[in-house]
Amino acid sequence: MRIKVTFLLLALLGYKSLAQQLTLQQANHLASLPIKCLQQEYPNKLNQMLLDSTEIQAPKKLHPAFYGCFDWHSSVHGHWSLVYLLNNFESLDNKEDIIKKLQTNLSKENIAQEILYFSKNHEKSFERTYGWNWLLKLQLELEKSPKDFAKPLAENLKPLSNLIINRYIEFLPKLLYPVRVGTHTNTAFGLSNAWDYAVFSNNTMLQNAIKEHAIRMFGVDINCPFVWEPSGTDFLSPCLEEMGLMQRILPKKEFLQWLKKFAPNLANKNFKWEVAKVSDRTDGHLVHLDGLNFSRAWNFYHLIKQYPKEFSHLKPLADYHFQFSLPSIVDGNYEGEHWLASFALRAFEEKNN
Repeated sequence: MRIKVTFLLLALLGYKSLAQQLTLQQANHLASLPIKCLQQEYPNKLNQMLLDSTEIQAPKKLHPAFYGCFDWHSSVHGHWSLVYLLNNFESLDNKEDIIKKLQTNLSKENIAQEILYFSKNHEKSFERTYGWNWLLKLQLELEKSPKDFAKPLAENLKPLSNLIINRYIEFLPKLLYPVRVGTHTNTAFGLSNAWDYAVFSNNTMLQNAIKEHAIRMFGVDINCPFVWEPSGTDFLSPCLEEMGLMQRILPKKEFLQWLKKFAPNLANKNFKWEVAKVSDRTDGHLVHLDGLNFSRAWNFYHLIKQYPKEFSHLKPLADYHFQFSLPSIVDGNYEGEHWLASFALRAFEEKNN
């Protein structure tokens, strides 16, 4: 019964056309998910190292900027989702309320407290590199925004972003081997948004660090095992996230040569790839697989956008993955809705920007 109701709701909202054009009505619905949890402290999953009992504190006390939406990184990309929607929809519902919540969370004082947490010696690996990656995407969205609210918030966030940039530059030489899983610690995804911000901000030190170590870790990879995807709780595509990173850092000729060895199957005009399916949407780990479909979609869109001649045949496959998991955004389960809107918007951003 829930499935029938969900698809009826999607039809009423026009979600069938979401992969073609994001309407104001759809944008308002997607905005309602992160705005609902942005200042919702519980349930909460703290990825915290405790040295003693004095460090046992409430999430809002530990992370006054990013305490909502279940965990730190989901809160960060929830903030990104709202800034992205504000940047692209002038008439977004509850716009002033959204801006007020962003201003409250991203105050200079709250960011200073976040920096104090990151500055603990035993928390230097906190949110490495998944949360770092999303934070720099949020910084980029704020900095490129033409809206009046965005510039002060970008300035507030910048000290934390600078700390994260320094962490990247310090950490990458130590990472002798990449992490190739389809979850938070995936190395390729953890560098992609960071690269985009490094290019936007003309940060050559960060660009050089990412390029040098990405080539070192991924440059000789061949025949990525597409048939191994998905693993049981993936929300990122290990093969396509690596492809997306190398596409960013390599010139066209070098990238296409690399891709021919890494993923020769993508050049096949009849290439098919079954979507990932979720057996229980109330399970916070199993629902990850909806994110995997969005991850595949945004990487396919990114590839097609830059190389339409070579890979336009992948567009129906990208749309199929994108549209398949859209119903999960409105199924009413907090396990998915606290973060999946961000993943859907990420795929939409790649397709249409």
